[in-house]
This record gives sequence, C-alpha cells and structure tokens, in this order.
Amino acid sequence: MSVPGGKKTKMVVVFAVVVAFLSIFIISSQQRSMAEGKGSDYDSIELFTDVMAIIKKSYVEEVDTKKLVYGAINGMLSSLDPHSSFMPPDTYKEMKIDTRGAFGGLGIEISVKEGVLTVISPIEDTPAYKAGIKPGDMILKIDDKFTKDLNINDAVKRMRGPKGSKVILTIMRNGFDKPKEFPIIRDIIQVKSVRFHLMDGGYGYVRITQFQEKTDDDLSKALKIMKEESKGELKGLVFDLRNDPGGLLDQAVKVADHFIPAGQMIVYTEGREKESKMQFVAKKGDKEPNYPIVVVINGGSASASEIVAGALQDHKRAIILGTQSFGKGSVQTIIPLSDNSGLRLTTARYYTPSGRSIQAKGITPDIVVESLELPKTTAKKDLMHLSEKDLENHFESDDKTPPEDVKKEEMKDNKKDEKLEKNPQKLEENLKNDYQVQRALDLLKGWELMKVMGKEK
Repeated sequence: MSVPGGKKTKMVVVFAVVVAFLSIFIISSQQRSMAEGKGSDYDSIELFTDVMAIIKKSYVEEVDTKKLVYGAINGMLSSLDPHSSFMPPDTYKEMKIDTRGAFGGLGIEISVKEGVLTVISPIEDTPAYKAGIKPGDMILKIDDKFTKDLNINDAVKRMRGPKGSKVILTIMRNGFDKPKEFPIIRDIIQVKSVRFHLMDGGYGYVRITQFQEKTDDDLSKALKIMKEESKGELKGLVFDLRNDPGGLLDQAVKVADHFIPAGQMIVYTEGREKESKMQFVAKKGDKEPNYPIVVVINGGSASASEIVAGALQDHKRAIILGTQSFGKGSVQTIIPLSDNSGLRLTTARYYTPSGRSIQAKGITPDIVVESLELPKTTAKKDLMHLSEKDLENHFESDDKTPPEDVKKEEMKDNKKDEKLEKNPQKLEENLKNDYQVQRALDLLKGWELMKVMGKEK
C-alpha cells in the first residue's frame, strides 16, 4: 500500500522542484536582463576590483591602494571630455586659491590636444606671457620630462613651484624648425582681473583677463572711475576679452548684467539633472547707459568670456570684433569629496539667449579683424587658433530653442569697497600699438559720427 503513495509523493516533489527551478531561472534571467540593460555595471565593477586585487598581489613592487584608486578615477574622467578631471587634495586646495586671483606658477591656461599638452592662453603680465609663450604652443617637455599623454593635473604640478625657481618648457610652434626651450622663472601670480583706461575722445577701454571672485566689483569701479574722468558719461566702450580663458559663471552673468535690460536672459544651462537646468536673467537696478560697445575676442577667449560676448551679441548690445573664439560651451561643477579631494565634472551645456550652443564652434565675430602679429599662412593660423573642437573627447554642439519654464537665477550684488588701482602708463602705450583695439576704436568713432550726421539731417 505504501508503494503507490510513495510514487505519488515522489512525483509531487519532483514537480515542485522543477517549478522552483524554472522560477529561479526566470527570475535570474530577468535580473540578468536588467543588469545587461544597465550596461552590466556590476560586472564592470567586479572587473575593476579583480584587476586591483591582481595588481596588489602580483605587481613587482608594493602599490598604495589610494594611488591605484586616484589613477583609476583620473582615467575614468579623462575618457569623458577635456574639462572633467579629478583633483587630489593639494590640487583641489590650489584650485580654490586660483579663483581668488593669487597662485604660484607660470600663468598659462592649458589643455590636451591629441595627447599633447597645449597652451590655450597665457595670462597677461605673468612669467609665461613675458617669456613669449603663445596660444597654440605645444609643450613637449617640462624641464627634462616629456609631457606625452600627461594629464593636466600632473602637468600643473610640474609647472608649479616656489617663487624664484626656474622651469624650462620645451615648446614646438608652427614656424619653428625644431623645438625651442623657454626658461621661465616662477612667480606668485597676482592676476589683475580688470584693467582699464580712458582713451582719447572719452572712449573707455576695459580688459578682463579672467573671471574671478572680484571681477564684477572691479568692473563696477573701473566704469565709475572712467565716467568721472570723462565728466559724466562714456561715448563708447572697447570691451577686451581676448585670451580670457573664462572662470566663474556667476561673474560672467554679473558682468553682462551691467549692459542688458532687467528680465532679459543672459545665459541658460541644460543638463541631465534638474539642478543643471537654470536660466540666468538680468536683475533690476542701475544699468550702463546705452552707449555703443565693441567686444574684442580671439581664439583664446573661452567659456565665461564667450558667455558675455554671446549675450551682448544676441541682444544686439555690442558689435563683436576680432577672430573666432575658442568654443567651450560646457559647465563644470566642482564637487568636494570625503578625503578633501575634488571632482571637476562637466554637468551641463550653456546656451546664449537665442539658443545658440557655442560648444566646439565658438562665437563668430560680426567683423573679422586679425591681429597683425599673427602669422598669415594657413598652417600657422590653424595652430594659433586652437579651439575646443581640436581637443580630444570634446562633445558636439546642439543649438536649442530657449526654454520658457526653467529655474531662474537672479544674481545678487556683493559689492566691496576695496580700492581698485588704475593701470600704469604702459597700458596706454600698448593700446596705441594694438591693431585690433584701434580698429574697435575707429568703429566707435564712426558710430558717433553717424549719430552726429543723423542729428544734422
């Protein structure tokens, strides 16, 4: 009697096992499909930990785990775009000092082009600038060490050093028969964000070298001083943004705000996260009179300087003169990490008021005027005009229709009463020999002449 019942029980158990197995198989397949749909993140992380374990166990020398992790993070970020990077604690600390306008080193903005360390722009009146370093220069060696495939953070470390110490940059430039050594003495770089001068006839000249924490404050003081010197009002303004590598977004917005009517868009940003979708509009308050403005740009004008030029151009508030700008249309967010290191991550693209993305394209001048100092052959011109599109892993532009419902940021005033020193006589002499500035001044004078002729009619 027990035999038939035993067989039945066995059949039930087998059936249950089969059902359970099929259920597990189906669930596992679904989980695997979900993991594959997510790009097999877990498999990739497992691969990373396996490689790190092998290195820790079998590499010829003992390796510090943090060094491996830092190297891996650097590799991750360098594969994204030219502007995302990891900053170890010492580099992160220096970056925060840089935005205040005082740091030790040579005074150049650099990037990587096809694995070669390349100069975007020397900062005016710094050791690199005085030594003759030019935009587009390829830095082949720093002292006796080659820079091939060197990441930017390591390059910056090699170029930084105590005031008075010497570093030798080996430079290749189109027009050179062979690389040339440039010995440079390091100094404490005190970047003067704003320089200004009242030119003959009541026309103002303002040069912004970099957008720092005090740029808007210094611009306000410069405009005030020039108005006082011109007995009330400027006839026009030459706004020089050449070789300005950019800087702080909020300062670019505040600078443009001086010249754009309240409520009008200055720039907007779009990214994947909600916080990256913002619109910056001009605030209420005192504005500059509607005098004519000529903005001068070149291939060294990037990022924040392009935001200002693009906003003034879109609102027809200024004529843009010079050569095509660099074309950096991305926004980097600085994210502090737990060990006092930092992450510079590209989180958004920015767009001019009309919806233009200048990413890898740049701002096109209304009037193209080359600098007479630049070489005129095609090959040399291409080198001197290094742009975003030449950088490895850059992403393309995508013009958009300006959004109607985005987060608006009205920038707050943060004025300070520090004294702004006026620039020495040397600036006036340099302006008289500056072909592009003189053409901008001619344009302002012609503007004034047309206005006078219109009144006479």
